Amino acid sequence: MLIGQFEGKVAEKHQIAFPKKFREILGDTLVITKGLEQNLIVVSEKNWKTLLEGTEGKPFTNKNARELQRYLLGNATYVELDSKGRFVLPEFLREYAQIENEVIYAGIERFVEIWDKKKWEEHQKQLAETIVSVAEKLSESPAQD
Repeated sequence: MLIGQFEGKVAEKHQIAFPKKFREILGDTLVITKGLEQNLIVVSEKNWKTLLEGTEGKPFTNKNARELQRYLLGNATYVELDSKGRFVLPEFLREYAQIENEVIYAGIERFVEIWDKKKWEEHQKQLAETIVSVAEKLSESPAQD
C-alpha cells in the first residue's frame, strides 16, 4: 500500500528522484499522467488500468467514459527510472502541474500523486477547512445525494 508523503527537488534538466519506498512497490517502469487537481498521477506499468476505474465496462458510445480515458491515457507517458530512481519529468506534465523547484510525492493507496510543493500546501490548507463536510458527504447513503 502506498501511503505518506515525501519531498523532492527538481534537478537540472527537470530530473526528479522517485522515493525509494514507492519504487519498492511500483517498480522502475512507471506510467505518469495528468491528475484531476492540477497534479500528476503515477502508477506501475502493470497497474496502468487503475487509470480506467469508473470507465471500464462502459460502452464506447458513452462520451463521459471516452473523455476521461482520453484525458488520462492520452496524456500518459512511460518513464523508466535510472539506478538512483531518477527520471526526467516531461515538459507538458511539468507545465500542467506547474511544478517548479520542489515537489511532494503523496501515496494514495494504489497510486502516487506528484504535486508542486506550494500547490500541495495550498491544497492541504483548503482541505483542512473542508474535510469534515467531505467526510460527512461520503458517509451519507446514495439515496441522499
